[in-house]
Amino acid sequence: MTLNSYSLGIGDRFGQEGRSQLRALQLGAELGVHVTPVWNKSNREHIIIGSSPVDTRREADEAVSAAAWYAPYCVDADHIGLATVGRFLESSDFFTIDVADYIGATPDTEAAASYVRAMERFLGDLSIAGIPAPIRVDRSLLDKVARRYLSAVRAAGEVYRYVERERGAGTFVTEISLDEADEPQTPAELLFILAAISLERVPVQTIAPKFSGAFLKGVDYVGDVSRFAREFEEDLAVIAFAAKTFDLRRDLKLSVHSGSDKFSLYPEMHRALRKFNAGLHLKTAGTTWLEELLGLAEAGGEGLRAARHIYAESLRRYEELCKPYLSVISIDQFKLPSVKEVEAWNGLEYAAALRHNCSDRMYNRDFRQLLHVGYKVAAEMGPRFISLLQEHRSVIERNVTENLYRRHLLPLFVGEKHHQNLR
Repeated sequence: MTLNSYSLGIGDRFGQEGRSQLRALQLGAELGVHVTPVWNKSNREHIIIGSSPVDTRREADEAVSAAAWYAPYCVDADHIGLATVGRFLESSDFFTIDVADYIGATPDTEAAASYVRAMERFLGDLSIAGIPAPIRVDRSLLDKVARRYLSAVRAAGEVYRYVERERGAGTFVTEISLDEADEPQTPAELLFILAAISLERVPVQTIAPKFSGAFLKGVDYVGDVSRFAREFEEDLAVIAFAAKTFDLRRDLKLSVHSGSDKFSLYPEMHRALRKFNAGLHLKTAGTTWLEELLGLAEAGGEGLRAARHIYAESLRRYEELCKPYLSVISIDQFKLPSVKEVEAWNGLEYAAALRHNCSDRMYNRDFRQLLHVGYKVAAEMGPRFISLLQEHRSVIERNVTENLYRRHLLPLFVGEKHHQNLR
């Protein structure tokens, strides 16, 4: 299994927007930018919504057929481990192995010692093309990587080999996710994590490190953009070096789990990708669900009433809905509008408060974050919610396609200059 240099994780909570998302990628292809779509949905999302991995595969296959999409595509078993991977085996051909729970777990003493001995040849100053200063490799660095990450890499190896036994070698894409760790990995740490992955004989194709700053659900990056840009560039350099040095796959690429809408980072990421001629996998998380909600509000009538109901219930059940996402949201409850306020809004006002447009005085990032995690309320509406999505296809599809194409694909994969010209 191979991916294009650029691939995009297109989350779709309710399995209705495959065709409109593919339309965005088709518009990109008309500009010469070919992006592999990867339908991603985690076990947690399936449980909350009541869907299954088979449903995600069906959506992808049907959307590809309806859109006459002739290029590769994948279905991702998102953030799985050994305990959850089983139900994804039949339907998925991309496996994001989440090892966050094993980071910091004490490794086997002999395995750690063996790893450090294997890496001793790099002790000293290590020069890597694209990184201005040499990386200082000392025993404390190697010991830290062994102590913090070796158990995680071993866990990834267990999951990989299980999937390989069940599906067959070469029939799926493997990603290893470190992005839910407590602290970011430095480029030097990432280098020696990749060395450990090579020793574990996992043919990883994408790796998702944790960057500095906050990647919150549905809102822009919170942190020092220039620092992120340095980390991103150095990680790209490390991946190119590691692929050659540790005999990893030459199509190995960085994966960024964005939490959606990290617009301030896209220009920096685009420049770095061009500079290093590098690939990228980007996961866009729950943007699609919010575009559906925007469309319902704009449609007015029953759609707007449903949107108001979803907010009212989300506010009432604030603690319950936010609890699973506390590490990736930051909501100021005092800035959330009251139910009475929202009931007074028309559809355009509701949409303006929700749409990620910081220049609009109505935009409310706290309102947006709460609704981002409020999809459980919509799921509980069952057939009524799905029928509303079907009834208001045109306005919803327009929102989904325009958001993915103009606000994500163009600035990240095409470039800001071209993006500005198309506004």
